[in-house]
Amino acid sequence: MSILDDPGLFGRQWAAHYDSPGNPDPEPAARFLAGLAGGGPALELAIGSGRVALPLAAHGVEVHGIEASPEMVELLRAKPGGADMPVLVGDMADVAVPGPFPLAYLVFNTLFNLTGEGRQEDCFRNVARVLAPGGAFVIEAFVPDPANFDRDEQQVQVWSVTETSVSVRTHRYDREAQTFLRQTIVFTDGGVRLEPFGMHYLWPDQIDELAERAGLTLEARYATWDGAPFGPDSTDHISVYRKPLTAS
Repeated sequence: MSILDDPGLFGRQWAAHYDSPGNPDPEPAARFLAGLAGGGPALELAIGSGRVALPLAAHGVEVHGIEASPEMVELLRAKPGGADMPVLVGDMADVAVPGPFPLAYLVFNTLFNLTGEGRQEDCFRNVARVLAPGGAFVIEAFVPDPANFDRDEQQVQVWSVTETSVSVRTHRYDREAQTFLRQTIVFTDGGVRLEPFGMHYLWPDQIDELAERAGLTLEARYATWDGAPFGPDSTDHISVYRKPLTAS
């Protein structure tokens, strides 16, 4: 089994720095999702530290979460409004909650963190199971750009330099499998630490196929949370998939 198959790996490695400045403003996502949630509740897969869940709750939506990393949940619990938010510690692909939910969502490219064979399919199938009839599943992801793959593999990136450490990054891409492994190598006077991170990236039409196999239909696609039209030059997409009101 690959170390990347451990669903808690990301949180263990990055929780201490996850809420540092630089993450996207969550308010546009919260407004968008609140418009789909109806009376709630909403389910966030990989709820993390509550970056989106807490602003969405501030819009009056009851939010439940799934998160594989206890370290991330600890960050959420320490924030105003986070202590009582229902969160299941587990693998987001398993979606081990009863539902039903009128809205489920997975943001910030996190679908691609499911690198194990068939785990993205598992995620869609299990979300479809807990969605209420007519419910929506929202995905936020980047649109892969092969030119970026070439640039990444041609250089070792100096990520940070401090008085006590140096961090560098390098990438390895498998274009046929649509996966990459990023290794952050941290040098300190105490030794060397490796921080691996991987993704199984998909183009929007491939995500549509996952949804279709799970019984969900693409309802709308946007370039941004503010509803900008999606086009051939869009670098990101917000895709809304809908469960039928009645079983076929």
